[in-house]
Amino acid sequence: MTVDTKTIDVNGKAAKVFSVTGTNGRMGVLAYEGDRFKGALLNNSPEPLQMHWHGQVNTPASQDRARPDGGGILVGEWDNHDFELTPGTHWMHAHTLSEQQLLAAPMVTLEKGADTEQNVIVMLHDFSFRTPQEILAGLGGSANHGAAGRHAPTPPRSPAAGHQMGGHTMGPGMMMGSGMMGMTHANDVTYDAYLANDRTLDDPDVVKVEAGGKVRLRIINGGTATAFFVSTPGLSSQCVAVDGTACQPLSEPSYPLAQGQRIDLIVHIPKAGGAFPLIAQVEASRSMTGLILATPNAPIRKQTSLADKDAGFVDLGFESRLRAQLPLASRRPDQMQIMMLGEEVGYRWTINGRVHGEHSPMNLRRGERVEMTFMNPTSMMHPMHLHGHHFQVVGIGRQRFSGALRDTVIVPAHMPVTVAFDATHLGAWFLHCHHLYHMATGMMTEVRIS
Repeated sequence: MTVDTKTIDVNGKAAKVFSVTGTNGRMGVLAYEGDRFKGALLNNSPEPLQMHWHGQVNTPASQDRARPDGGGILVGEWDNHDFELTPGTHWMHAHTLSEQQLLAAPMVTLEKGADTEQNVIVMLHDFSFRTPQEILAGLGGSANHGAAGRHAPTPPRSPAAGHQMGGHTMGPGMMMGSGMMGMTHANDVTYDAYLANDRTLDDPDVVKVEAGGKVRLRIINGGTATAFFVSTPGLSSQCVAVDGTACQPLSEPSYPLAQGQRIDLIVHIPKAGGAFPLIAQVEASRSMTGLILATPNAPIRKQTSLADKDAGFVDLGFESRLRAQLPLASRRPDQMQIMMLGEEVGYRWTINGRVHGEHSPMNLRRGERVEMTFMNPTSMMHPMHLHGHHFQVVGIGRQRFSGALRDTVIVPAHMPVTVAFDATHLGAWFLHCHHLYHMATGMMTEVRIS
């Protein structure tokens, strides 16, 4: 596979972004259960590459550059890989600010039997004509990913620059999801567009489907700072998997999808045919993206990229109703950890009061059952992601239950979330917020398994 650059059209303007293609010219990977990912990853981009195989729990720590000592693939050089692909809807992405410039691609491995239905892969992105460095500077932050030693906080801006919100400043390039000072908010980056398969809803990707056919939508939120609500107006849908792992089927009018999360929806196309939108609406916003599922010769109506009203905030209502098809075996935890998420002046985001580089790793022994409770007193939701493992959601607030298996979980402001996992894979693995700019400014730590 080769990481390179390409040019796409966004709202009538040319935009240079990254691409990740195989020798067949296809973006990313589409494989079958039991296949191995074997070969070279060439970095033909203009900067060092740190690729993360998100959701690939069979990847040895040494073959994932997104690790504490991973470094980057230098320009013109390559990594060799050989590991068994994890079945389900997964993806690959840069573990640096380059992710913002669409350095991401699907990594989908069809489960046994899934090739009997039409599989439609949907990659969602938030897009800006600004560089990620400009976005980060506008937020008042300073990149800390991989730093060692103390990270000096950025002095707060003057009150004239924006409203103070829960420890960081709302200023140019930021927007509020709540009109009340000090309340929970969303979308601290203002984007120029939202994309589905590199296109806006004003000029959408049109996917041909069969009248009367069954379609499995494999939706990946590759957005760096944006959560969405996904829906299929005109079609009933059923969720059958989240983060690449099967769940008991569950139908909802719309589904929250945080950064890094995936969802598989089954829809049935009416025998009469037609054109049906898949909509992804931005959390706490009217902005939308999506694509069109259309049978042959179906008339396609022009779509608007703005909803009639703002979406709400993503929460854990859907999560509380999800149940895994194959939950973890019941056992008492060997370790119970509290992960306190925090924010500080100067756009510093912390875990247990420390930014990455100041952190204390969590040390585990192989085979231990671990429970982690995320506490979030900050002003924003954090999608928390663990490398190398899937965990089970086992608690929301005081409610205990046997929830879905995931690798990324929504942790809303002021709502504790507990997950459990077995420390299976040796190595040092990152645990971090999947909001790119929260991770880059410190909200990341390590889990070490020996």
